[in-house]
Amino acid sequence: MEQSQAHSGPSARHEELVHSLLDDAVGEAPDAPAVRDSAGCWTYRELDEYSRAFAAWLHDRGVRRGDRVVLQLPTTRALAAMFYGASRCGAVFVPLNPAMKVFHLRQVVANAEPVLVIGDAESAERLVECAGSAELLADLWPEVEELRAQGAGPGPDQVRPDDVATLIYTSGSTAAPKAVICPHSQVAFASRALTQMLGYRADDVVFCRFPMSWDYGLYKVLMTCIARCEIILADRDSDLLLLNRMRETGATVVPLVPSLATMIVTLVKRDQGPTAPVRLFTNTGAALPPATIEALREHFPGARVVRQYGQTEAKRITVMPPEEDRERPGAVGLPLPGTQVQILDPEGRPLPTGEIGEIAAVGPHVMPGYWKNPEQSAKTFRADPETGQPRLHTGDYGRLDEDGYLYFEGRRDDMFKRKGFRMSTLEIESAAMDIPGVRAAAALPPSDRHDLALFVESDLPPRTILKELNQRLEPAKVPSICRVLQDFPLTQHGKNARQELALLLDGSGK
Repeated sequence: MEQSQAHSGPSARHEELVHSLLDDAVGEAPDAPAVRDSAGCWTYRELDEYSRAFAAWLHDRGVRRGDRVVLQLPTTRALAAMFYGASRCGAVFVPLNPAMKVFHLRQVVANAEPVLVIGDAESAERLVECAGSAELLADLWPEVEELRAQGAGPGPDQVRPDDVATLIYTSGSTAAPKAVICPHSQVAFASRALTQMLGYRADDVVFCRFPMSWDYGLYKVLMTCIARCEIILADRDSDLLLLNRMRETGATVVPLVPSLATMIVTLVKRDQGPTAPVRLFTNTGAALPPATIEALREHFPGARVVRQYGQTEAKRITVMPPEEDRERPGAVGLPLPGTQVQILDPEGRPLPTGEIGEIAAVGPHVMPGYWKNPEQSAKTFRADPETGQPRLHTGDYGRLDEDGYLYFEGRRDDMFKRKGFRMSTLEIESAAMDIPGVRAAAALPPSDRHDLALFVESDLPPRTILKELNQRLEPAKVPSICRVLQDFPLTQHGKNARQELALLLDGSGK
């Protein structure tokens, strides 16, 4: 088998608009709870009214189809309404993490060239430094509250499915910003395909701890809309109140990254109260350690832990069917409905089943490129030589089994040679996470400044970690450097901050 194709495509109309997803929900379930934050809840009817008010507000300020609107705001009901409102207006929604500093903000604003930047009391000063000729508005939401009572205002410009709905800026890099172009049709298709494959239901309550500046959080707003269920925007909630909020809201679906999973397990072991009725944990960012998965299953009886693989450039590429969450250890799932996964050799030719090569994706979810970055776009997004369809070259490595399930083997930067052996940081990290008492692990490949290094979050001493690794790995794969941290540095999205870890090795002399 040279490529994998999932079962028939989702019940999706490939030419949809982002705001049409909300229109459909209002038509079918206008009074169902739609979006909740710490200040309250809106129904789909209310979310729709606020989105129309915001679209009119943008139109009155001269924002037109294709104009970029940069927003550095917390993830609340208001931001969800602004997303749909920008879509109605034909504007390009550009959400930025509230924690983003001036250094990156200046680069993003220069790259996006917005006609409008929107901040609140906390981000206004930073945005003023970066806005240039763009208009700045601070503490916007009270004004939109007033607009809602005034009606929706004039109709927006005609919006087309191939128009850009949002720009998602990738995180974790100190280089020039890189924004993935996300048109309406691709965003809507991916949202419907994921909702179908994960089996979201109208009675679900999706508890989301991630900001809408990250596609993991942004798409949850759309997926819950498609399912007519409720999303809890809990990005700003206190960590200490996490379990209480999950219980109070009746959370049934919880998206995870490893750091959040570890936090939930730590808290639930100390907690004496009942757990939330979670039926589904979904994971991205990095693989969850087996011990963490088992702890989630133990404390949330009946919950399934779903493995996934994806990149913002196609949103999601594979999902393990929830009912198969205990099957095929190591697999990260099947392709989204209506899409394909290919495993390619260095010349871009498909490889046979079982062989490791670069993971590529083909389908209606593949985005068209990076904003104002044609060189990088040409490298990453290429035409499939057989069909001419856009093909995403992920730069990641994996293999397919005979049934079309994908196994992730590592990213290009994860793979290296040491002492004559080819290896991946993933297997070293996996071995470290197998050690009882290790809560997080990140391996850094050898460089001209240091040998193979491992960072762990644990109460164990480095010598114990290395002794345990010697029992799990071949000698060439055991790091020469082991650093134990009490608090692991994370990116704004909860992933391991490898660049910060690398800085900690400066001056190590190894």
